[in-house]
Amino acid sequence: MSRLTTVPTMSPTLRTPRLLLTPYTPDDEDDFVALFQDTRVSRWMGDGPVSEADDRALFGRIFSKVYAQDLFDVWAVRRDGRLIGHAEIKRTEEVRGHEIIYALSPEAWGSGLGTELAEALVTYGFGTLGLTEVHATVAAENEASLRLLARNGFTHVRDIEEDDGGLTRVLSKKFLPDGATLPAL
Repeated sequence: MSRLTTVPTMSPTLRTPRLLLTPYTPDDEDDFVALFQDTRVSRWMGDGPVSEADDRALFGRIFSKVYAQDLFDVWAVRRDGRLIGHAEIKRTEEVRGHEIIYALSPEAWGSGLGTELAEALVTYGFGTLGLTEVHATVAAENEASLRLLARNGFTHVRDIEEDDGGLTRVLSKKFLPDGATLPAL
């Protein structure tokens, strides 16, 4: 049971045909930790799997730092009232701009929900935040996520060689004022 009592107000609620993106509540802690403890998910997040205690601390920082200091938007991704994923859009130096970050539980994979989620994040970035470009970083081996982003109009911009020898792809999508989008050059 969570010891958190503050409910965030920063990130707005977003809706897609099948998903509801809401700010996290303290009651989401166990579901958040379960998502991030699933190695099929966490292998693609940050530096990979971490301890349960680290994931609980990360969840706490969403409230004590991210929401409290209005740093960036972070959402619980829900379908039919159940937490099935995580989403963010934030400025990072790694991409020199705003990056979308998303994760879905394996039960949601292959159903088009990832595409729907990425589209929602891009639409929010371009429409609400007024961005002209959004980015994503993906491990070169994560072919499913690379295909998903390509379907959403992202193009490969450059690669980052990680300290462990792994390769991270940086992808971008640009916005044109008339509403059309073009891939990054």
